Amino acid sequence: MTKKTRREHSDEERADETWLLPYADLLTLLLALFIVMYAMSSVDQKKFDEMSQAFNAALSTGNGVLSYNSELPSDISIDKGRKDSKANMLADEDKKMQKAQLAKQEQEDMEKLKKQLDQYIKNNGLTNLLDTKLNQSELTVTISDNALFASGSAVVKPESRQLALAISNMLQQFPSYNVIVSGHTDNMPISNSEYASNWDLSSDRALHFMKILLMNTNLNPAKFTSTAFGEYHPVASNDSEVGRAKNRRVEVSIIRKYTDEAQQKVDVQNK
Repeated sequence: MTKKTRREHSDEERADETWLLPYADLLTLLLALFIVMYAMSSVDQKKFDEMSQAFNAALSTGNGVLSYNSELPSDISIDKGRKDSKANMLADEDKKMQKAQLAKQEQEDMEKLKKQLDQYIKNNGLTNLLDTKLNQSELTVTISDNALFASGSAVVKPESRQLALAISNMLQQFPSYNVIVSGHTDNMPISNSEYASNWDLSSDRALHFMKILLMNTNLNPAKFTSTAFGEYHPVASNDSEVGRAKNRRVEVSIIRKYTDEAQQKVDVQNK
């Protein structure tokens, strides 16, 4: 056998190994895919991103099997989220500033109205019959029943209508505020043919006084409410005549719009 013949037989007997290269690449890609699927089940997003970048760099196959995931946030969406968050924070700060300015204006309004009422009370010698109180919930004008009504009656005395007119004129300067007119009595049972209980008496007193206030056509009736508390919200002890006299009253409350909610609850409890 010649040397040429022996060389040809040797080449034929040697196996063709060219298929190993694509097979190795395929195994590598499958391994990468399984690692990716395992990583996607983990909540550690940072580690997944780092691994994705490492495999893309190692495989160098263009886009790469890890280069796209529709569920992963892009840099653009993250940046947009940050901008939206910052815009929301600025909007909240702006609202807080506006509310603070409105609350400041409201405080000035309330103080101005209280000063006018106090001056009217002083000028007309009504310090024993009327009182004003300003807190975080409201400005309240307390009027003794002796200044408005005869005993056991809800009819406003003719001479007291001037008082109602003066209060209504002051209220018309602040038309946007809600006003509550409430009636209160002592705990002595009512004993006449007109009223069956202190509830009824206190209700009529509040309603009649409110109607006189609303004779001022510059006031908006939609802003006014009358309510009755009967004997159940005393401001003094009912064990003495002096205390019972303090409890028989009508209150005109101008309600704040901008209040500290926690303080408002305290004011309501103390009322």
